[in-house]
Amino acid sequence: MIPRYVVDEIKKRIAGDIVFSENPGQAVRKWRTVFGLSQVELAKYLGVASSVISDYEKSRRRPGMKFVRAFIESLIKHDELSGYSVIKSLAQSMGILVAGVIDLREFSRPVKLDDLVNAVEGYIVNSRFVLLPIYGYTVLNSYEAIEGLRGNEFWSIMGLTSVRALIFTAVSTGRSPMVAIRVAPTKPAAVVIHNPRTVDVLAIRLADKEMIPLIVSTYTKIEDLVEALRTRLPQERPPLSTGVTKTRPKSGSHRA
Repeated sequence: MIPRYVVDEIKKRIAGDIVFSENPGQAVRKWRTVFGLSQVELAKYLGVASSVISDYEKSRRRPGMKFVRAFIESLIKHDELSGYSVIKSLAQSMGILVAGVIDLREFSRPVKLDDLVNAVEGYIVNSRFVLLPIYGYTVLNSYEAIEGLRGNEFWSIMGLTSVRALIFTAVSTGRSPMVAIRVAPTKPAAVVIHNPRTVDVLAIRLADKEMIPLIVSTYTKIEDLVEALRTRLPQERPPLSTGVTKTRPKSGSHRA
């Protein structure tokens, strides 16, 4: 099964390639070919005549966002029939698949810390942290990420901005994730540990030292946690948005 964040990221890249292309029609033809569809097959997915597809590819029509969205969804739907073979190949060539990443999303608007805590059915265990707006999240398998991530791949888990929540699953006490964050080149806005057996005192101390809220999620199943994050927090920003800054504000303190 291909992670949902991978499909989302490839959708954005295809959309950007078409919209910013000097010849959008050629870009449409390229991606149709990459996914192995004929004009007739694509037309059936879109519910139009094949001549309409020809018009777009020969630049007699200019694709708007409505067409681009429907076009990309048709490509993905077609690829699903073959077990996402094209998506998997693209993900590898684009370097999108990162060790340990379960899900990754950006928000259409900043999310308050309380909204994140409620979405993960959680509670904060440390007392000193900076309240930052949260612009996205990354869900990680703790063991796979800590063991498998190379230094240059750390930035991949940060998505468009470091002002995001890192959510660690497969956690026993929370010590390893907080030690990793302690030595990381940049810091997240919040850390969530999923259903730990207990919370290590050192993890809490490191969270206080880094001024990062450490949240315990009480969801039992990872699938439920991921679904809650996708349904209870804002939808992803449109593919062509410019993103947000990666700069953290100056540290202060907050007592929960």
